[in-house]
Amino acid sequence: MKSPLPRTCMLLAGLALAAGLSAQNAKLEIPAASPSGVLKQRVGVTDIEIDYSRPSARGRKVFGGLVPFDKVWRTGANNATKLIISTPVKFNGTEVPAGTYELFTIPGRSEWTIIIHKDMSEWGAYTYDPKNDVARVTAKPEATAQPVESLAIGINDLRDESATLNIMWENTRVPVTLGVDVVSALVPKIEAAMAGPDAKKYYVAAAMFYLEHNIQLPKALEWMNAAIAAQPDAFYFVYRKALVQEKMGDKAGAIASANASIDAARKAGGAVGDEYVGLNEAIIERLK
Repeated sequence: MKSPLPRTCMLLAGLALAAGLSAQNAKLEIPAASPSGVLKQRVGVTDIEIDYSRPSARGRKVFGGLVPFDKVWRTGANNATKLIISTPVKFNGTEVPAGTYELFTIPGRSEWTIIIHKDMSEWGAYTYDPKNDVARVTAKPEATAQPVESLAIGINDLRDESATLNIMWENTRVPVTLGVDVVSALVPKIEAAMAGPDAKKYYVAAAMFYLEHNIQLPKALEWMNAAIAAQPDAFYFVYRKALVQEKMGDKAGAIASANASIDAARKAGGAVGDEYVGLNEAIIERLK
């Protein structure tokens, strides 16, 4: 009988060769010095996306050193930072139409220039041309409470119609106010939906939007009454009715609704019931 050893050796050799070829064909990935990051945030009904690379300080002086003052900066590393907005947005009061842009900045010791630039898919800021600027605004840098090792771009202070874009690195934060016109965009759609067959799905959300933006409060109250009629035990709806009445200046009506919500919340019990007892008591306290 022949020994199986030669066949086994051939098999092992074949496997080793296949593994070697696979290793040669494998994608080589090395950590990037400035890893890419993507920020996605909705403000009102506006989608904002920022695609940028995030360099780190690594013990270096950043502003006035690695990033010179008074020169155009890509606001990151590698490709120019990309900005995508789904509706018009006001940057510190200057409106920019919906679209895809590049976000450049000019850091200064006491003032930064924020540049919204046509999307040229540039590497860095080497071919930056001011003739392609869409808008320029200025912003005042502020000191951060703690050092920021890696460049961070964030959107905070979220409201239906505003937010703050923050550019942060080293010991500096540069805030830029963002503004969107959510009322003009949404009210026609709300009115259309509330006139349609599925209006009951939107009673509470529509009423609360009108309350928050002080729009046609009697209509908001009408929608809250309809929501309560459909769900009489929903003490959390009665609480919201009290908020609308409070905004309308109907003190007696708001207190009556708050007390009714308290009674129903106590019957329901539990953590949610306790929460709404407190919320309604706050309304009553405000209206004393």
